[in-house]
Amino acid sequence: MSQTLGLIGSGMIGSSVARLAVAAGLEVVLSNSRGPETLAELAAELGGRARAATPAEAARAADLVVAAIPLKAREQLPADALAGKTVLDTSNYYPERDGHLAELDSGELTSSALMQRHLAGSRVVKAFNNITPHQLCTLARPTGAPDRSALPIAGDDTEAKAAATRLLDVLGYDAVDIGTLADSWRSEPNTPVYIQPYLGELPAMNVADFLRWTLRNPGIAVPAARVGRLVETASRRPAGEARLPSAG
Repeated sequence: MSQTLGLIGSGMIGSSVARLAVAAGLEVVLSNSRGPETLAELAAELGGRARAATPAEAARAADLVVAAIPLKAREQLPADALAGKTVLDTSNYYPERDGHLAELDSGELTSSALMQRHLAGSRVVKAFNNITPHQLCTLARPTGAPDRSALPIAGDDTEAKAAATRLLDVLGYDAVDIGTLADSWRSEPNTPVYIQPYLGELPAMNVADFLRWTLRNPGIAVPAARVGRLVETASRRPAGEARLPSAG
């Protein structure tokens, strides 16, 4: 898979995806809202296959784009530069961070459908939203490995989902297609496939302590068949009840 992967948002999930991509031989263009100079250290750590740019530059240079940003920042994405691109949306809706959004609280839209509305000229695929950053790296395995994990994806465009599936395979994961963007709630917070299966029993703690705890946890393999079963058992709860990852 000789491609360039653009990252808009290079925080915890974005940098984990970037590390997997560089290890797999992909070219990576990093970006964030603060400017390329703030990514110099990460780019240097990743080596010659990575460089820093602006979000618009990353979008134009990339064959595939990963938008690893909070949902509340969606309107900062460069929609014009992303037109015609497949965009993998990692965001989840957390009202305590994003503010309450009536269309999501009511269930009229999913967070990725809201993202697709902003990126009307792009093909949005929900991906990488149900696993913690450290486990995204530690659980990656080669194709065919007996302990390979899977991640759910959702989208309205068949070719875009195929591209996302190929990317996940290269990065070390099987993909489980859970349907359209309207179905993407099945992998969001408050669902059985969200975070817990990849970590095991979660001790009660605040968000900061939870993230530190995940760094000491090697993670649990979750194969495609189990992801499929977990997705099937999901029942939709009000999105406005979602809380940032923790067991508190």
